[in-house]
Amino acid sequence: MPWIYLLVASLFQIAWTFSLKYMDMKKIIAIRWLHFFDDRASTLLLLPFIGNTVFGLVNIYCFSIALKSIPTGTALAVWMGITIIGVKVIDIGLLKQPFQLSQMLFLLLILVGIVGLKSGG
Repeated sequence: MPWIYLLVASLFQIAWTFSLKYMDMKKIIAIRWLHFFDDRASTLLLLPFIGNTVFGLVNIYCFSIALKSIPTGTALAVWMGITIIGVKVIDIGLLKQPFQLSQMLFLLLILVGIVGLKSGG
């Protein structure tokens, strides 16, 4: 069960990363709060901020539960490895970022490391 929590924490860390990408603090600070509910654009500006908060809290909660059973170094390496692979896959698949074949090799090395840490821990 702790590995499930670690996987969930990694997925929420990926979501948290992309919420940061789309959050624009300058525009959030400039919101006219007296007319907040009249302006749909203001409401949409807050979605990444709300996502950042929710994703971050769930991530911390799940990661802390996983740490109770999985050695800290192993948990941190697996958590970050899954996050790196997930972010890269979304960058390539959804955001159409350029991809080089050599990157596949290095992502596979991260994956091998994750499997090795999981099977050894």
